[in-house]
Amino acid sequence: MADLEAEPAFRREYLNHKSLSRQLHDWADTHPELARLQSLGTTPEGREIWLLTIGPEPDRRRPAVWVNGNLHGTELAGSNVALAIAQAALALHLAPETLPGDWPAHQLDFLREVLFLVCPRVSPDGAERVIAQGGFVRSAPRHSPGSPERCRWYARDLDGDGRCRYLRRQDPAGDFVAAPRHPGLMLPRRVDDPPPYWRLYPEGAIEHWDGETIPEPDWLQDTPDLNRQFPWHWRPEPDQLGAGPAPGQEPEARALIDLALARPNLFAWLDLHTFGGVFIRPLTDGPDARMDQGDLALYRQLADWGRRCPGYPTVSSFEEFSYEPDTPLHGALIDFAYHQRGCLAIVCELWDLFRQARLPWPERFIDHYTALDRRTMKRLARWDAEQNQGRVFGDWSPLDHPQLGPVEVGGMDPVQGIWNPPPEHLPDLCDRMASYWLRVASLLPRLVIEAVRISPLGTGCHLLEVTVANHGYLPTHGVQAARERPWNAGIEARASPLGCRLVEPARERQRLGHLEGWGRGAGDMAQMPWFQRSRGNGHQARARWLIEGEGEVTVHVGSPRLGELTRTVEVQGGC
Repeated sequence: MADLEAEPAFRREYLNHKSLSRQLHDWADTHPELARLQSLGTTPEGREIWLLTIGPEPDRRRPAVWVNGNLHGTELAGSNVALAIAQAALALHLAPETLPGDWPAHQLDFLREVLFLVCPRVSPDGAERVIAQGGFVRSAPRHSPGSPERCRWYARDLDGDGRCRYLRRQDPAGDFVAAPRHPGLMLPRRVDDPPPYWRLYPEGAIEHWDGETIPEPDWLQDTPDLNRQFPWHWRPEPDQLGAGPAPGQEPEARALIDLALARPNLFAWLDLHTFGGVFIRPLTDGPDARMDQGDLALYRQLADWGRRCPGYPTVSSFEEFSYEPDTPLHGALIDFAYHQRGCLAIVCELWDLFRQARLPWPERFIDHYTALDRRTMKRLARWDAEQNQGRVFGDWSPLDHPQLGPVEVGGMDPVQGIWNPPPEHLPDLCDRMASYWLRVASLLPRLVIEAVRISPLGTGCHLLEVTVANHGYLPTHGVQAARERPWNAGIEARASPLGCRLVEPARERQRLGHLEGWGRGAGDMAQMPWFQRSRGNGHQARARWLIEGEGEVTVHVGSPRLGELTRTVEVQGGC
């Protein structure tokens, strides 16, 4: 257990693919009884997309939760938090005393039966590029299939310092000015600003340059966005930038789609991004009034834990996180997980930079990303100098650009401090997010065989009755949004006699349907003190068989989402 008690590298630094792979292999090799490591596929640059499954008998199907990070290349902290959740899942079995927070014994017992599926880095090619040289990589460092040969910027380390920062070029029509007393900070030009004026470009060069045209940098143009590649509510280019020609076109997105289709036992899905310090929930394409109100109550429960654990608010994707009001995103992973796969799915934008900078709270959370005025930008530069070791803002140096001629290189490197938290923040962030996700994992359904009774009826026959129940919080179908999906089958009971026989062989298999959970989310009317009430016994179902002769009967109870339970009973004489 020493490997769980020591502080691993991912809690203090951002890992390249080799180091991340080594950590996963170490866990799988050291704890084969608890962990299975597999590759979901290989990226175009030859890196494995790893999946670690954690739980006793990890190949046995039962309710599971999913975590993925680094769907976008620059968003490295998602990998660290995903690894921290994997570490916590192992600690449930090996060293529960090391878990962050206070966990009652009954909750630990339940969590030990949950499968944890962790894909820490969906886009290893993108993350590797960012770790190696900086620069912005939306998802992967390649062009979308069929993209035209147009004039566009690409990142390149021109001054040999190992990082891609910015270029600035003096121009009387420039739209930026330098901030006095804050080297590296550039401010939007105002009408009363004196010269010099500057134009800003990413450190790099222009692809397909015609010798004259300088294009506006746009890292979403002609590049894949893996979080626009999922089949629910998908739209092609140019309706949705980054979507590509078809859902699942890129191998990383295809790997997640195939995995989800093969794992109906997933009940909760955490998609880790940066930055903002916020949880984003469905709906993506409509207001809360159009959402199933039972599902909305579940998300209110998650919102309460989000405020208490990492300290982040939870917002509606449609109402507070669409880039343009009433204009939904298309093809997002959260929609696929919620609507198509029946998961309690949520996105977390890690790293609460806006709270660190003490920004005022806008009406819509998404407006944080365009609300920085000069005073706030200067506050951010002071924060970087005083609390972030000056990682973001660097001074400028002259450079002879191979295409543009005399420029200056320097300015921002946003990787650690803006796009991702400073490494010093990782231990606390990892603990808080692991605690949050363990609580969500506590909501999963739990199928049990409550009672088996065999009663003699005379003439050599017996009545076998089996009562099954769901002792978990969620219903056995997961969220209501996907209850009617054809694959979301209810519970089935099957009797296999040995030595005796079924009087009605056609009733060997009996469909029991779905079972309710005991939870209602938060804010349900039935929980209010003016008329509190329970649902009844919809969490239970009963199967019955007539048995003739003596022998034994094995009863199988389960579903594709819940796995299978068995119980064998003896059938002996009687009258």
